[in-house]
Amino acid sequence: MSEFDFDLFVIGAGSGGVRASRMASQYGAKVAVAEDTYLGGTCVNVGCVPKKLFVYGSHVPEEVEAAAGFGWRVSEPQFDWPTLRDNKTREIQRLNGVYRNILASAGVELIEGRARLLDAHTVEVAGKQYSAERILIATGGWPKIPEIPGREHIISSNEAFYLQEFPRRVLVLGGGYIAVEFAGIFNGLGAETELLYRGPLFLRGFDEEVRRFVAGQVAEKGVKLTFETNLVSVEKLDSGELKATLTDGTERIVDCVMAATGRAPKIEGLGLENTAVTTGRNGAVEVNEDFQTSEPSIYALGDVIGRMELTPVALAEGMALAKSLYLGEPTSVDYENIATAVFCQPNIATVGLTEEQVLERGIRARVYTADFKHMKHTLSGLAERTFMKILVDDASDKVIGCHMVGQDAGEIIQGIAIAIKAGATKSDFDQTIGIHPTAAEEFVTMREPSRVIG
Repeated sequence: MSEFDFDLFVIGAGSGGVRASRMASQYGAKVAVAEDTYLGGTCVNVGCVPKKLFVYGSHVPEEVEAAAGFGWRVSEPQFDWPTLRDNKTREIQRLNGVYRNILASAGVELIEGRARLLDAHTVEVAGKQYSAERILIATGGWPKIPEIPGREHIISSNEAFYLQEFPRRVLVLGGGYIAVEFAGIFNGLGAETELLYRGPLFLRGFDEEVRRFVAGQVAEKGVKLTFETNLVSVEKLDSGELKATLTDGTERIVDCVMAATGRAPKIEGLGLENTAVTTGRNGAVEVNEDFQTSEPSIYALGDVIGRMELTPVALAEGMALAKSLYLGEPTSVDYENIATAVFCQPNIATVGLTEEQVLERGIRARVYTADFKHMKHTLSGLAERTFMKILVDDASDKVIGCHMVGQDAGEIIQGIAIAIKAGATKSDFDQTIGIHPTAAEEFVTMREPSRVIG
């Protein structure tokens, strides 16, 4: 008979926590999960899933505009925000139920409420204490709002999914995934949208050539881009409008200010001070390669550890931990060549190294690029263009980076990520016969490098 109530107690029912708890239970462990907000975590509720649904919705006006070139006479579209918002909410509620069933069918006990660590083996939820041989922190992250006057009038992406009224004028603050994606969503749905970023160009960390191309495309679609400028304050006027004051002294009168200036690990009130768990930069829980904290019985994974804050990464980490602890198969996560996408408009997808990383590592590489109008837009009349880029190690001929901006970029790069993970060479790409006519075939028909670097 175990001296503990549970073999594993998981705090947080997001992607990583659910995967770890479900698999650990299937491997024979007695598992509980505590959750105080919503099942499925950020991705399902206020992240990837509802955001992608909004992206789909925001593309409709362009499709209507494009219809004329294909012979369709379509009346002026009328957008009803409550319909999109509420249909999205119903889908999220359905997914919450799916997660509840997943945990139940796996034999995991769900405890609803905010969990707090009392010591290395004890968790308290709603006044009741539970003991566990091991504890897993998988609480994810939470949006940060700038500490400026009038911050109470600023929303985060969390609130953007549930706005009572759709704004006519929006100021989006930030330069990462979320800011660029929501600028496209608001703009596509009909709002006059401005993206404000303190740096010289958004999407820091992505390939520079990709960033410049996307900036041109986003601006072409109607989003006003204001770089090297920040927000100083927000004031609510008697009219209900918001007056935003910027660092250059100018002002904006808008209906909504949304900040997407980063996320912080959700550790407030978790009781870490009652354990030996340590935190590092930005409050991220520090762990070793096995996701073990400085308190040997406590582990952490997902966004709360501040590595690659992506849902599939959290899933992989949860699987690796469950296998290592309860299946007797020490498993690690390979963070190299993880593909990712930004669902801005047009989409970005990327895998492997950027040109800047290639130069930093001193690799001599061939660079292949293609910039063209998608076949669809030869008739649609839309100005959108597609950009593709391949980076090839000149010594080994291995493809070490692949980037795309354009329609269905994520769908295309997912397949290419497998090839790069398997070590494909440029010769392998060249010998692959393309599917015609597609944009994707361009990746196997680029024969002449545009330049050699390194």
